[in-house]
Amino acid sequence: MTTTTHPTAPRQRRALPALWAGLALTLAVGAYALIDVSTTQVLADHLRATYPTFGAREVEAGVQAYVAILLTVTGLGALGWLSTIWAARSGKAWSAWLATVALVAAVAIALAGLTTVDTSGEVGLAPVMGWLLLLPVLPGVVAVVKLWRRDARA
Repeated sequence: MTTTTHPTAPRQRRALPALWAGLALTLAVGAYALIDVSTTQVLADHLRATYPTFGAREVEAGVQAYVAILLTVTGLGALGWLSTIWAARSGKAWSAWLATVALVAAVAIALAGLTTVDTSGEVGLAPVMGWLLLLPVLPGVVAVVKLWRRDARA
């Protein structure tokens, strides 16, 4: 019986749980954006509060626009996580660089969601959703540290 060894370097292997957790959190944020429409209505409530003159149609259109944006961000984030997972599992030397670039992009997108002011003079995206966008950054930081760390510690 022949056994095959996996090419993944130990430090890259150590980063995989954090990478998978980041992917799961990213998908959860996208799923929440979808179910918010029929459950908590965080996006709709935020639009009604910042634009009191909006009718039901305008609020619904705004919610649909935000959901589309959040799902696009979710898709791009998932692509980033999957690419980084593939690179780490394959033992690619540049996986730490890919993870770092993805982390910087994720932080920039989340901060934009938290701070971009719209025409009402208020932050456009509901703050709860903006903070949720930052959630996948946490395992991203852990993964980047593990991918760059050269010692044998886990």
